[in-house]
Amino acid sequence: MKKNILKILSKLCFAFVMLYGLNLILSGVNIFIPINIITIVLVTLLGSPGILGLVAVYLLI
Repeated sequence: MKKNILKILSKLCFAFVMLYGLNLILSGVNIFIPINIITIVLVTLLGSPGILGLVAVYLLI
């Protein structure tokens, strides 16, 4: 049980870091993905395809 909780927490932290890093990289072209609970959970569950999906949705809207 403790292993699963630690695994989930590490994935959540990694998702936050990935979103923050992406915002730093893409700030030069004025693309900002908001960091909130929905985006963090989406990136946690889907990983890199989730980030690409968020950027695609941002560009389409």
